[in-house]
Amino acid sequence: MATTAASTSRETLKTLPGDDVRQIMWRFQDRYDIQMLVQSARGVARGLVAQLVAQGARNTHDWTPEKNQLLKAYDDAGITTCFMDPHQGGFIEGPKNLVFSLVAFELAWVDAGAATGALAGNLALSPIHERGTKEQRDHYMSKCVPTPGCDNSKVWRGAFSLTEPLPYVGVETGLLCGKVKVAEWQDGQEPMLHVDKRARFITNMGFANFSTVAVDTNDPRIKSSCMIIVEENDKGTFDRGAPTHKMVHQLSSTHDPVFNMTVPASRIIGGYTIKDGVIIPNYSHGEIIEAVFRRTRVTVGLMTAAKLLSAVEPVIRYQRNRFRGAASVAPGTPRFEQGLQQKEDCLQRLVDIWATGEASVALGMATARLFDELDPMEKVKDAKFAELGIAPGMAQLKAFRAINKQALEFVALEAKPAAERDAARYEALKADVLVQYAILDAQANVLCPGTKLWNTGHGATIMREAVALMGGYGITEDCPGFLGQKWMDAQLEATYEGPEAVQRRQISVTMTNEVFLALYRTWITELRTIASSKPETGACNLANAMELWLWTLEHLQTAKDTTGAKLYTPNRHGVAFPMVDALCWLLGSRHQILDLLELEAKGPANPTVAEGLAGYVNFFSDLAAVQAASAAGEVSRICAELVYGFNAPCCSDGHGANAVAAANTTARARSRAVTKHSPSSA
Repeated sequence: MATTAASTSRETLKTLPGDDVRQIMWRFQDRYDIQMLVQSARGVARGLVAQLVAQGARNTHDWTPEKNQLLKAYDDAGITTCFMDPHQGGFIEGPKNLVFSLVAFELAWVDAGAATGALAGNLALSPIHERGTKEQRDHYMSKCVPTPGCDNSKVWRGAFSLTEPLPYVGVETGLLCGKVKVAEWQDGQEPMLHVDKRARFITNMGFANFSTVAVDTNDPRIKSSCMIIVEENDKGTFDRGAPTHKMVHQLSSTHDPVFNMTVPASRIIGGYTIKDGVIIPNYSHGEIIEAVFRRTRVTVGLMTAAKLLSAVEPVIRYQRNRFRGAASVAPGTPRFEQGLQQKEDCLQRLVDIWATGEASVALGMATARLFDELDPMEKVKDAKFAELGIAPGMAQLKAFRAINKQALEFVALEAKPAAERDAARYEALKADVLVQYAILDAQANVLCPGTKLWNTGHGATIMREAVALMGGYGITEDCPGFLGQKWMDAQLEATYEGPEAVQRRQISVTMTNEVFLALYRTWITELRTIASSKPETGACNLANAMELWLWTLEHLQTAKDTTGAKLYTPNRHGVAFPMVDALCWLLGSRHQILDLLELEAKGPANPTVAEGLAGYVNFFSDLAAVQAASAAGEVSRICAELVYGFNAPCCSDGHGANAVAAANTTARARSRAVTKHSPSSA
């Protein structure tokens, strides 16, 4: 009887989570400037953007006058200037990774093409922002700032031109068809460079005034690849090219431009030096795009996550309202109030969508906040290494070997109770910027590609479930929430800024970093502590799954297959990549639980949230438990396949073989057959 009474008195969710709840969970409840920007972005998304989608603006590839209204809307809402610092005309001080993530989330709630278009200008400026000289940063960022209430037709708009025509298309960003050579170099004068670049799938190119262009050297007088800024009024050809015929994201302008221009060498992003008659760019194009993509991949992941959460209300309304039945079904009856949601299958599938959305957003927002911590440290790190004469690349990697040892020491000290620490040593390591940078960087190198990989890849799969729950209505143009279009958009987002294999490859290398693994072990302990006081969150299941993953990784690194070959190597993707996928499930679930705990801790201080806090906490605990169970199941499946799947088939009864081993043996046999009969081997 006591159990029944407790269960019936348990507070439940009374309404969908609002801004006050999200501000706490995503840690910007004290940032009024960011809250106002979120409201402005939402107004654009659910106003003009929704209107354009409903009117069929996605049915054309051209950048029409109707679509062009978006630029002014972005300007008026402050979206265009959210990237700039105050001295450049912006209004938000400091790192802005969380800001971009929130803006992308709000716009993608309605249409991801609009989100892509709004943030593509920031992407064009990102190479300048991350690696440009101070003069380059201030010049171009200031030119891109609109004046409130004025005609902003002269505001500069940028495009980021990295990808090129087939066969490259951004899959291999280390290879470039675009070339740069010296056009003219008179004694005592600045060199003039000739840039020849054909780009593909370039967002904002339909109206861009300038572009940051990746090119390789085609001249012995230029040492390496670089990125260069070209402007529409430079001498030569600035051809925006034909619109790309996309199936998705039609509210962004995408073209295949051609640049054949002469520009001064001062346009090399990050500057250059001259030695023995050779121009040496301070940064190669690879070093620049690494700095850019390790941040901007997060916003793409959150665009897909927004779709999942945006699907919740349309599905609820559709399944409750559309299936109430005949006029004889009276209000107040279960069928009238719940419709299809009387059925367990509908409810459970919707819960899976919602739980995945919460985990995806939690992972993405946490990664954005991490980069906001990391960015200022990175500048200090660069300055310190410059003082010591330690150049980027191998020299810095060697320097970090000693720093990583100190980072491991700090992680171990922090895991101890305060009374058991060497307090002086702990505080010294905590104050060491390079040590703290190493710890944050180890996490960022996994979390950023992890957000991109899991949110877009698994998110696209779950988005299909949302469409399916709408029945045939899900694939109509007037589907509530535009869920059909969002499902299609998610397929493109999975390939943005490197397809899934690129993300898996990066994580497969960075997840074995000793600092990351040390942190990972502390997270397991942390979850055990959470589980002891809040078992309803699923933290215990998640901790078990994390231990299983770690054991499997250690096993694979020493185990061999039936041919004697080592199982876990960087190039053995059939082993490393599934482990990456399993890790991403764990990361999303962990951050979902942390968001729940943040809400429970900070919610009482907000009068609006406090009133229904118990219901929110109970509901989000249920979602977290569901997601933790799903993550544990997925990790168990992957780990079991990898541990047993590369063994020789075993016949326990003299007739049958281990099913998992047999399946994997068959898969390997098929792989060998495909290789044997492929055109290349022939």
